[in-house]
Amino acid sequence: MTLALTELERKRCDKALADFMARRRPPPHLRDQLDLGFRMEGQCIEIFEIRPDWKDDSVRHESPVAKATFVRTQGLWKVFWMRADLKWHGYQPKAEVNTLKEFLGAFDRDEHGCFFG
Repeated sequence: MTLALTELERKRCDKALADFMARRRPPPHLRDQLDLGFRMEGQCIEIFEIRPDWKDDSVRHESPVAKATFVRTQGLWKVFWMRADLKWHGYQPKAEVNTLKEFLGAFDRDEHGCFFG
């Protein structure tokens, strides 16, 4: 059994993610064609792209690109990326980080083109 983030940790994560998304999302006039979103479930944070269906603009698809999972017993975040096989793989340049800020920094830099190619 894994423990979810505490309410205080969750609020800190929400704030950090909201600040990050405010900087990283595409300009408002492009967001109906391409956008970024995130969700928090338990101790996991997932970042995903949002795009319209190629046949029907009213249908939106989410494509996961990055995930961080907090491991309370170790006090760190494990970082993953979604490969073409649609499975999560450890992000080898930085598979573990100490803070959510480090995860967001690694995601933003994307030094090896894992998240956005």
